[in-house]
Amino acid sequence: MPQSTARSSGAPPRHVAIILDGNGRWAERRGLLRPAGHEAGAAAVRRTVEAAREIGVRILTLYAFSSDNWRRPSVEVGALMSLLARFLDGERGRCRKHGIRLTLVGRRDRLPRRVLVAVDRAERETAAGRDMDLRLAVDYSARAAIARAAARLGPDASDPEAELARLIGGPDVDLLIRPGGERRLSDFLLWECAYAELVFLPVLWPDFGRAHLERALAEYGARERRFGGLASAAV
Repeated sequence: MPQSTARSSGAPPRHVAIILDGNGRWAERRGLLRPAGHEAGAAAVRRTVEAAREIGVRILTLYAFSSDNWRRPSVEVGALMSLLARFLDGERGRCRKHGIRLTLVGRRDRLPRRVLVAVDRAERETAAGRDMDLRLAVDYSARAAIARAAARLGPDASDPEAELARLIGGPDVDLLIRPGGERRLSDFLLWECAYAELVFLPVLWPDFGRAHLERALAEYGARERRFGGLASAAV
């Protein structure tokens, strides 16, 4: 767990996580089918990745498809999977050019083959990226990830918390942003967000841009992160 109790010094948070919420509502308000909202959401991902890299965020985790999202209509799920494959194929060159390492977080055994092929290519071709880690959470459930790690935890572990953190494998989140107007974590990075700062924005994800990211970063920078300790001004 981080030990610093200081206010953020103006440097961006190391790890930003975003829940991509509001694609369907964005489309419905415009009289469009829901897949059109997901297409617009993909454009917002491109804008946000570019802005985050330029600002200096080192790790960006995007919640693109939860394990619960399989419950959605098959037509919408199929459109999402097709969009994901096309996004990965279209973005891997851009990521490689800008030093972005792209990885998938979540289960892979239920993903269509076309998505798995695109994931494999994107991960291999961007593996040398050092400027930023872009993590796409797909078929992801934080509860399931914690349960799997706990099942692998040996009874003789000398430091169970540290071992569990290693098995879960994700870096601690500094700032979690949720657009769309909802105020919940929705089974996203529950372990990693133990001390994350949370910012909720009313904008729907397809309308999210650099200004919204900067607004969230400014709010993060104004907060004092104490990690259970006392405020720095306390006597």
